[in-house]
Amino acid sequence: MAIRPFQSTSSLHTFFSLFRTPNPFSSAATTTTNFPPPYSILRRFTLSSSTSFSRPPRRPQPPPLPPLPPSDTLAHKIGKAIRLPGAASKARVYADINVVRPKEYWDYESLAVQWGDQDDYQVVRKVGRGKYSEVFEGVHCTDNEKCVIKILKPVKKKKIKREIKILQNLCGGPNIVKLLDIVRDPQSKTPSLALDYCHSQGIMHRDVKPHNVMIDHGQRKLRLIDWGLAEFYHPGKEYNVRVASRYFKGPELLVDLQDYDYSLDLWSLGCMFAGIIFRKEPFFYGQDNYDQLVKIAKVLGTDELYAYLNKYRIELDPQLSVLVGRHGRKPWTKFIGADTRHLAVPEAIDFVDKLLRYDHEERPTAKEAMAHPYFNPVRSAESSKTHTH
Repeated sequence: MAIRPFQSTSSLHTFFSLFRTPNPFSSAATTTTNFPPPYSILRRFTLSSSTSFSRPPRRPQPPPLPPLPPSDTLAHKIGKAIRLPGAASKARVYADINVVRPKEYWDYESLAVQWGDQDDYQVVRKVGRGKYSEVFEGVHCTDNEKCVIKILKPVKKKKIKREIKILQNLCGGPNIVKLLDIVRDPQSKTPSLALDYCHSQGIMHRDVKPHNVMIDHGQRKLRLIDWGLAEFYHPGKEYNVRVASRYFKGPELLVDLQDYDYSLDLWSLGCMFAGIIFRKEPFFYGQDNYDQLVKIAKVLGTDELYAYLNKYRIELDPQLSVLVGRHGRKPWTKFIGADTRHLAVPEAIDFVDKLLRYDHEERPTAKEAMAHPYFNPVRSAESSKTHTH
């Protein structure tokens, strides 16, 4: 079975297993996504010094304000947002999954890793790489079955154990890869994860993006991969905001709200889906994390951004507030072109609109997203198939 990285997806950390037909996605197999370089347009206006009429004398102009420093300089000057007490955030669904389950389910630091035999696997070819790992196509020598081998770069043992524990817990679920084995080089002691299929429950993926979705176009099957940044969700716990890839980071990460939840993955899905229907990838193209918030504000407007900040009692650094500025909300129709009208249908626009909300509590859950009218044709097709058989 040929499994190829997917340009975009309608799958996420827990529940998505539905497919839109006809398939609007590209069937081209790629392992990298080439984004267009940022561009700028410089216009120079010149005014002739000779005129045929006289002007009244002008008032002296005040000296111009100093320009904002470039973003790389701002990165050293902008501080973290301040979170005032009294506005806690908690997931709307599955908040207590890891509260009611035994400690052994989520206590990955106590995991005793059972190592397999490295000689049971043979590497065929390299298919991709990331910040923390390299990925290869491989073969399980015992039964000659194809598999994916993920070789982790040297990272903290705690991070390795977390990924292993999550994949073990997720084994058997729809549309996610399954952990087959864990092996290590006797010399280097570097673990490698052979991945195939797994499922999420009580876990945030925190890195949903096109590169982490694989698709078999022939079988119309999706698999969500790379659980290296995934984490167990506990209500009220403050998490690291340095997760997810820049173009898919939710506003909560960009304003330093640390008690985020599963809804982060829904924002990332919304970014991917917007990229599909508007054929603009990435949809929010920031040059850095600060500019990423600016790009979002220029689409969704700043009124709702500041309402979100007020709700959770977050105070942005004054420099970042200046950088974000003030913007009105753009209608989604502004992004529809002649070549995307067949993709950006009203149901698709409504789906994107519900996913891309500043306030993470307003985003649909995965189950609610699946029930959206956009997926009605999929449900009808599945129902017809069931009745036929």
